[in-house]
Amino acid sequence: MLISFIRTVILYSVLIAVIRLMGKRQLGEMEPMEFVVTMLLANLAAVPMQETGIPLLSGLVPILVVLSMELLLSVLVYHSVGARKLLCGKPVILMENGRLLQKNLKKTRITPDELTEFLRMEGVVDLSSVKYAILETGGQISVLPYAKGKPANAKAAGVRVEDTPLPVTVISDGQVLEENLPRLGKDRGWVAAVLTNYGCTVRDVYLLTAEPSGKLYFCRKGEA
Repeated sequence: MLISFIRTVILYSVLIAVIRLMGKRQLGEMEPMEFVVTMLLANLAAVPMQETGIPLLSGLVPILVVLSMELLLSVLVYHSVGARKLLCGKPVILMENGRLLQKNLKKTRITPDELTEFLRMEGVVDLSSVKYAILETGGQISVLPYAKGKPANAKAAGVRVEDTPLPVTVISDGQVLEENLPRLGKDRGWVAAVLTNYGCTVRDVYLLTAEPSGKLYFCRKGEA
């Protein structure tokens, strides 16, 4: 029991020191390579902690090797643009000038519902107000509105503004979301009329959202 306790303390201390040397960031800010290395280190440390029959040195050597490889790759990534793109990837534009870039959304396996959910979390309900939405290499999505969409604080300016209504998704990737229609007080007949106005069928629509005020956001499949 005492030996297991001592081994655990030693391995834990080494693991903390290694992570400090690697300069790890918060989990949500890690590059994919950094996340893999962190998980690998945890697994390498867990085995000698549990198996007292394995020499302690046999558990420390792989950890130190991973540390050396990580530091070497970090230097390579810092000095080489090609290595940075290969190991860390590059940002992907998901929206540009208020339009959904469908090819990039499919490439990154992000559905329109997931993107609109994230935009709501960022306080964006009007998709047409987004200049750029960019999936960063760390997995976060950066949202850049149009300059005109970034007014001064209304309270500070002494201006009264109306609350922004929440858009409701009507069609997502060629499927009508029937359960959302009652929230708008609409039915399939209204959907058919909207589609007729745009000259398309349900299968042609990538995303259609509507506000109670009647404002629509429409994106046809294959537009971008």
